[in-house]
Amino acid sequence: MFKKSITLAMIVLGLNISAFAMEVPVDAKLDYNQGIDFYKLGMYERSIESFRSAIRTYPDYIDAYYNLGTVLEYLKNYSEAAVVFKQIYVRNPNDYEVIYKLANLAVRNEDYTMAQKYIELIPSTSDYYKQASELAQLIKTEILTPPKVENPKSTVATQTGIYENILSPTGITTDKDGNVYVSTFSDNSIMKITPDNKRIVFLKSKEINGPISLASDNIGNIYISNYNANNVLKVTQDGKVTVLVNKLDKPYGLHVNGNMLFITCQGSNSVYRQKIDN
Repeated sequence: MFKKSITLAMIVLGLNISAFAMEVPVDAKLDYNQGIDFYKLGMYERSIESFRSAIRTYPDYIDAYYNLGTVLEYLKNYSEAAVVFKQIYVRNPNDYEVIYKLANLAVRNEDYTMAQKYIELIPSTSDYYKQASELAQLIKTEILTPPKVENPKSTVATQTGIYENILSPTGITTDKDGNVYVSTFSDNSIMKITPDNKRIVFLKSKEINGPISLASDNIGNIYISNYNANNVLKVTQDGKVTVLVNKLDKPYGLHVNGNMLFITCQGSNSVYRQKIDN
Protein backbone atom coordinates (compact mmCIF):
# COMPACT_ATOMS: atom_id res chain seq x y z
CA MET A 1 0.00 0.00 0.00
CA PHE A 2 2.80 2.35 0.85
CA LYS A 3 5.86 4.03 -0.58
CA LYS A 4 6.31 3.53 -3.42
CA SER A 5 4.53 2.54 -6.64
CA ILE A 6 2.36 -0.03 -4.85
CA THR A 7 -1.41 -0.26 -5.35
CA LEU A 8 -3.76 0.59 -2.51
CA ALA A 9 -4.75 -3.02 -2.02
CA MET A 10 -1.17 -4.03 -1.07
CA ILE A 11 1.04 -3.50 1.97
CA VAL A 12 4.79 -3.10 1.66
CA LEU A 13 6.56 -5.12 4.30
CA GLY A 14 10.01 -3.57 3.93
CA LEU A 15 9.22 0.12 4.01
CA ASN A 16 11.73 0.94 6.69
CA ILE A 17 14.52 0.32 4.18
CA SER A 18 13.93 3.66 2.46
CA ALA A 19 13.28 5.30 5.81
CA PHE A 20 16.68 4.32 7.19
CA ALA A 21 18.41 5.35 3.98
CA MET A 22 17.73 8.99 4.87
CA GLU A 23 19.19 11.09 7.64
CA VAL A 24 16.09 10.90 9.77
CA PRO A 25 15.99 11.26 13.57
CA VAL A 26 15.53 7.99 15.44
CA ASP A 27 12.23 9.11 16.99
CA ALA A 28 10.81 9.87 13.54
CA LYS A 29 11.92 6.45 12.24
CA LEU A 30 10.22 4.72 15.18
CA ASP A 31 6.95 6.61 14.59
CA TYR A 32 7.17 5.86 10.87
CA ASN A 33 7.55 2.10 11.34
CA GLN A 34 4.88 2.14 14.05
CA GLY A 35 2.52 3.73 11.53
CA ILE A 36 3.08 0.79 9.19
CA ASP A 37 2.45 -1.70 12.00
CA PHE A 38 -0.79 0.02 13.03
CA TYR A 39 -2.02 -0.05 9.44
CA LYS A 40 -1.42 -3.81 9.19
CA LEU A 41 -3.55 -4.24 12.32
CA GLY A 42 -6.38 -2.18 10.81
CA MET A 43 -5.81 0.60 13.36
CA TYR A 44 -6.01 3.34 10.76
CA GLU A 45 -6.41 6.38 13.02
CA ARG A 46 -3.37 5.37 15.10
CA SER A 47 -1.45 4.72 11.88
CA ILE A 48 -2.30 8.25 10.70
CA GLU A 49 -1.21 9.78 14.00
CA SER A 50 2.10 7.88 13.93
CA PHE A 51 2.93 9.18 10.45
CA ARG A 52 1.93 12.70 11.51
CA SER A 53 4.18 12.39 14.55
CA ALA A 54 7.09 11.33 12.33
CA ILE A 55 6.51 14.39 10.14
CA ARG A 56 6.34 16.71 13.15
CA THR A 57 9.73 15.41 14.23
CA TYR A 58 11.18 15.58 10.74
CA PRO A 59 9.16 17.91 8.44
CA ASP A 60 10.98 16.77 5.28
CA TYR A 61 10.19 13.08 5.79
CA ILE A 62 8.99 12.32 2.23
CA ASP A 63 8.13 8.66 2.81
CA ALA A 64 6.06 9.55 5.88
CA TYR A 65 4.09 12.10 3.83
CA TYR A 66 3.55 9.51 1.10
CA ASN A 67 2.33 6.82 3.47
CA LEU A 68 0.13 9.24 5.39
CA GLY A 69 -1.46 10.44 2.16
CA THR A 70 -1.96 6.87 0.97
CA VAL A 71 -3.75 5.85 4.19
CA LEU A 72 -6.02 8.89 3.94
CA GLU A 73 -6.73 8.06 0.29
CA TYR A 74 -7.49 4.44 1.26
CA LEU A 75 -10.01 5.74 3.80
CA LYS A 76 -11.46 7.99 1.06
CA ASN A 77 -10.47 11.19 2.87
CA TYR A 78 -9.53 12.64 -0.49
CA SER A 79 -9.27 16.30 0.52
CA GLU A 80 -6.90 15.56 3.40
CA ALA A 81 -4.89 13.18 1.22
CA ALA A 82 -4.43 15.92 -1.38
CA VAL A 83 -3.11 18.35 1.25
CA VAL A 84 -0.53 15.76 2.32
CA PHE A 85 0.62 14.86 -1.21
CA LYS A 86 1.03 18.56 -1.98
CA GLN A 87 3.77 18.62 0.66
CA ILE A 88 5.72 16.13 -1.43
CA TYR A 89 5.10 18.12 -4.61
CA VAL A 90 6.42 21.29 -2.94
CA ARG A 91 9.61 19.45 -1.99
CA ASN A 92 9.97 17.61 -5.29
CA PRO A 93 8.09 19.18 -8.24
CA ASN A 94 9.38 16.41 -10.53
CA ASP A 95 7.75 13.53 -8.69
CA TYR A 96 5.25 12.70 -11.45
CA GLU A 97 3.73 9.81 -9.55
CA VAL A 98 2.67 12.26 -6.83
CA ILE A 99 1.48 14.79 -9.41
CA TYR A 100 -0.68 12.09 -11.01
CA LYS A 101 -2.05 11.20 -7.57
CA LEU A 102 -2.91 14.86 -7.00
CA ALA A 103 -4.74 14.94 -10.34
CA ASN A 104 -6.67 11.81 -9.40
CA LEU A 105 -7.58 13.23 -5.99
CA ALA A 106 -8.74 16.47 -7.59
CA VAL A 107 -11.08 14.43 -9.80
CA ARG A 108 -12.43 12.59 -6.77
CA ASN A 109 -13.02 15.97 -5.13
CA GLU A 110 -14.76 17.11 -8.35
CA ASP A 111 -12.20 19.88 -8.89
CA TYR A 112 -11.65 19.16 -12.56
CA THR A 113 -9.90 22.45 -13.31
CA MET A 114 -7.19 21.68 -10.77
CA ALA A 115 -6.98 18.10 -12.01
CA GLN A 116 -6.29 19.36 -15.52
CA LYS A 117 -3.56 21.70 -14.23
CA TYR A 118 -1.78 18.80 -12.57
CA ILE A 119 -2.13 16.65 -15.69
CA GLU A 120 -0.47 19.37 -17.78
CA LEU A 121 2.60 19.18 -15.51
CA ILE A 122 3.32 15.57 -16.51
CA PRO A 123 5.65 15.41 -19.56
CA SER A 124 5.31 12.86 -22.35
CA THR A 125 8.56 11.24 -21.19
CA SER A 126 7.07 10.30 -17.82
CA ASP A 127 5.86 6.79 -17.04
CA TYR A 128 2.62 8.41 -15.85
CA TYR A 129 1.92 10.31 -19.08
CA LYS A 130 -0.36 7.63 -20.51
CA GLN A 131 -2.38 7.38 -17.30
CA ALA A 132 -2.58 11.16 -17.11
CA SER A 133 -3.83 11.34 -20.70
CA GLU A 134 -6.52 8.76 -19.95
CA LEU A 135 -7.57 10.76 -16.90
CA ALA A 136 -7.76 13.93 -19.01
CA GLN A 137 -10.02 12.12 -21.46
CA LEU A 138 -12.20 10.90 -18.60
CA ILE A 139 -12.69 14.46 -17.39
CA LYS A 140 -14.04 15.41 -20.81
CA THR A 141 -16.66 12.65 -20.88
CA GLU A 142 -20.17 12.65 -19.52
CA ILE A 143 -19.20 10.10 -16.87
CA LEU A 144 -18.25 12.91 -14.54
CA THR A 145 -21.55 14.73 -15.07
CA PRO A 146 -24.19 13.78 -12.46
CA PRO A 147 -27.31 12.29 -14.06
CA LYS A 148 -30.37 14.53 -14.26
CA VAL A 149 -33.48 13.48 -12.39
CA GLU A 150 -36.44 13.47 -14.76
CA ASN A 151 -39.03 13.84 -11.98
CA PRO A 152 -37.93 16.50 -9.45
CA LYS A 153 -40.42 15.16 -6.89
CA SER A 154 -38.92 11.68 -6.94
CA THR A 155 -35.96 10.72 -4.76
CA VAL A 156 -34.82 8.06 -7.23
CA ALA A 157 -33.43 8.84 -10.67
CA THR A 158 -35.55 7.03 -13.27
CA GLN A 159 -33.35 7.27 -16.35
CA THR A 160 -30.73 4.82 -17.50
CA GLY A 161 -27.28 5.69 -16.17
CA ILE A 162 -24.05 4.33 -14.80
CA TYR A 163 -21.95 4.78 -11.66
CA GLU A 164 -18.25 4.66 -12.56
CA ASN A 165 -14.97 4.14 -10.68
CA ILE A 166 -16.29 1.90 -7.89
CA LEU A 167 -13.62 -0.43 -6.54
CA SER A 168 -14.59 -4.14 -6.96
CA PRO A 169 -18.37 -3.69 -6.50
CA THR A 170 -20.31 -6.78 -5.44
CA GLY A 171 -23.64 -6.40 -3.61
CA ILE A 172 -26.17 -3.62 -3.99
CA THR A 173 -29.36 -2.49 -2.27
CA THR A 174 -31.41 0.67 -1.78
CA ASP A 175 -33.45 2.32 0.94
CA LYS A 176 -36.79 4.13 0.96
CA ASP A 177 -35.07 7.51 0.47
CA GLY A 178 -33.49 6.50 -2.82
CA ASN A 179 -29.96 5.99 -1.50
CA VAL A 180 -27.96 3.23 -3.16
CA TYR A 181 -25.59 1.06 -1.10
CA VAL A 182 -22.76 -0.85 -2.78
CA SER A 183 -20.40 -3.34 -1.13
CA THR A 184 -16.79 -3.19 -2.34
CA PHE A 185 -15.19 -6.59 -1.88
CA SER A 186 -11.47 -5.75 -1.97
CA ASP A 187 -11.89 -2.54 0.03
CA ASN A 188 -14.06 -4.16 2.76
CA SER A 189 -16.39 -1.19 2.85
CA ILE A 190 -19.94 -0.09 2.01
CA MET A 191 -20.39 2.94 -0.25
CA LYS A 192 -23.51 5.10 -0.16
CA ILE A 193 -24.63 6.98 -3.28
CA THR A 194 -27.30 9.60 -2.67
CA PRO A 195 -30.02 10.53 -5.20
CA ASP A 196 -28.00 13.62 -6.22
CA ASN A 197 -25.01 11.34 -7.00
CA LYS A 198 -22.89 12.20 -3.97
CA ARG A 199 -20.71 9.34 -2.76
CA ILE A 200 -19.75 8.73 0.84
CA VAL A 201 -18.29 5.83 2.76
CA PHE A 202 -21.31 4.54 4.69
CA LEU A 203 -19.30 1.94 6.58
CA LYS A 204 -15.69 0.82 6.83
CA SER A 205 -15.13 -1.49 9.76
CA LYS A 206 -12.82 -4.29 10.85
CA GLU A 207 -15.93 -6.48 11.09
CA ILE A 208 -16.35 -6.36 7.30
CA ASN A 209 -14.32 -9.06 5.56
CA GLY A 210 -15.18 -9.92 1.97
CA PRO A 211 -18.66 -8.40 1.60
CA ILE A 212 -20.61 -10.06 -1.22
CA SER A 213 -24.35 -9.35 -1.07
CA LEU A 214 -26.42 -6.61 0.54
CA ALA A 215 -30.08 -6.48 1.52
CA SER A 216 -32.21 -3.94 3.39
CA ASP A 217 -35.41 -4.15 5.42
CA ASN A 218 -38.33 -1.73 5.60
CA ILE A 219 -36.85 0.33 8.45
CA GLY A 220 -33.48 0.91 6.81
CA ASN A 221 -31.26 -1.76 8.34
CA ILE A 222 -28.60 -3.09 5.96
CA TYR A 223 -27.51 -6.75 5.94
CA ILE A 224 -24.10 -7.85 4.65
CA SER A 225 -23.04 -11.36 3.67
CA ASN A 226 -19.47 -11.50 4.95
CA TYR A 227 -18.00 -14.17 2.67
CA ASN A 228 -14.51 -14.38 4.16
CA ALA A 229 -15.70 -14.11 7.79
CA ASN A 230 -18.49 -16.70 7.38
CA ASN A 231 -21.14 -14.51 8.96
CA VAL A 232 -23.88 -12.00 8.18
CA LEU A 233 -23.74 -8.50 9.65
CA LYS A 234 -26.60 -6.17 10.52
CA VAL A 235 -25.95 -2.44 10.17
CA THR A 236 -28.37 0.17 11.48
CA GLN A 237 -28.75 3.57 9.79
CA ASP A 238 -26.56 5.17 12.46
CA GLY A 239 -23.74 2.76 11.57
CA LYS A 240 -23.96 0.32 14.49
CA VAL A 241 -22.63 -3.08 13.41
CA THR A 242 -23.60 -6.42 14.96
CA VAL A 243 -23.14 -10.04 13.89
CA LEU A 244 -26.63 -11.33 13.07
CA VAL A 245 -25.71 -14.90 12.09
CA ASN A 246 -22.36 -16.58 12.75
CA LYS A 247 -20.64 -19.81 11.69
CA LEU A 248 -22.07 -19.89 8.17
CA ASP A 249 -20.17 -21.62 5.36
CA LYS A 250 -19.34 -19.01 2.71
CA PRO A 251 -22.55 -16.89 2.86
CA TYR A 252 -23.36 -15.37 -0.49
CA GLY A 253 -26.82 -14.19 -1.59
CA LEU A 254 -29.27 -12.30 0.66
CA HIS A 255 -33.00 -11.67 0.37
CA VAL A 256 -35.44 -10.02 2.80
CA ASN A 257 -39.11 -10.98 2.80
CA GLY A 258 -41.12 -9.39 5.59
CA ASN A 259 -39.44 -10.30 8.89
CA MET A 260 -37.36 -13.09 7.39
CA LEU A 261 -33.83 -12.96 5.95
CA PHE A 262 -32.77 -15.72 3.54
CA ILE A 263 -29.07 -16.49 3.07
CA THR A 264 -27.50 -18.73 0.44
CA CYS A 265 -24.36 -20.54 1.64
CA GLN A 266 -22.00 -21.71 -1.10
CA GLY A 267 -19.81 -23.80 1.17
CA SER A 268 -22.66 -25.96 2.45
CA ASN A 269 -24.90 -25.83 -0.65
CA SER A 270 -27.78 -24.63 1.48
CA VAL A 271 -30.14 -21.73 2.20
CA TYR A 272 -30.29 -20.39 5.76
CA ARG A 273 -33.36 -18.63 7.11
CA GLN A 274 -33.14 -16.06 9.92
CA LYS A 275 -35.90 -14.07 11.59
CA ILE A 276 -35.21 -10.33 11.82
CA ASP A 277 -36.80 -7.50 13.79
CA ASN A 278 -38.13 -4.84 11.44
